[in-house]
Amino acid sequence: MRLQAFVTGLAGAALLTVGVAGQSPNLNKIAKLRNPAALNETAPANFKVNFDTSKGKFVVDVHRDWAPIGADRFYNLVKNGFYDDVRFFRVIPNFMAQFGMHGNPAVTQAWTSQRLKDDPVKQGSKRGYVVFAHAGPNSRTTQLFINFRDNSASLNPQGFAAFGEVTSGMDVVDSLYGDYGDSSRGGPDQAKITAEGNAYLMKSFPKLDYIKTATLAN
Repeated sequence: MRLQAFVTGLAGAALLTVGVAGQSPNLNKIAKLRNPAALNETAPANFKVNFDTSKGKFVVDVHRDWAPIGADRFYNLVKNGFYDDVRFFRVIPNFMAQFGMHGNPAVTQAWTSQRLKDDPVKQGSKRGYVVFAHAGPNSRTTQLFINFRDNSASLNPQGFAAFGEVTSGMDVVDSLYGDYGDSSRGGPDQAKITAEGNAYLMKSFPKLDYIKTATLAN
């Protein structure tokens, strides 16, 4: 089974979305995120990311040697606030929780062409492991998923390379709202997320859990 990372051909208008706690988003942050070429730092060999979500907190430990290309992208996205106020839009019980489509359509559109080359699969998609979603070879952009169980047997052959693992708060990940299901069962539609961002998700799927902030640990 493939995890479709994004849809193409839909231009997002430069709409501003509601930020964390109802505040207006930081315009400087949005401007940076709309310039992916400038976000190209090399990640440390190991680093931690603190996620504060609508269900609680969890921590991801990243191992750059597992998947260096993916780890570098994740580091730059987190450092520049990409995942703040981002919804867990595709939560499939006993499979995985997927997120990483920005709430601002203009930001999403800026990243749809920023496809990464594949990393070799060194670590499987074990429970709690964090992996970039993709739609085929060399197509990773910003979407991620966290495995609820060991999915290695089915996902390793498809090239899903884990770069980190949840080391604290996996109970929070397990509790993410998943009753909406996949788009094939009436859940969030990625084309509409691309075009309308959080405005669509908040109106049509108000129970979705979301990331308040994702920040690099000191």
